[in-house]
Amino acid sequence: MTEWRERIAIDPQICHGKPTIRGTRIMISVILDNLAEGLSPEEIIREYPPLTLEDVKAAIAYASELVREEEILPL
Repeated sequence: MTEWRERIAIDPQICHGKPTIRGTRIMISVILDNLAEGLSPEEIIREYPPLTLEDVKAAIAYASELVREEEILPL
């Protein structure tokens, strides 16, 4: 499994402290939104050339960990 901590940064000076792929201004939410819209990881990488497959996997792993830590009840 991808170790997301090596690929994701949270810096208050970059994108208002939103999680991004380290060394870029590409927010994790952008990657996840694209996946939710049905784009494949390869399509996302083409749209955002600095990204790698490992970066996309790190975004998914990060989201997965957040969901495990927080309980969200359906309405």
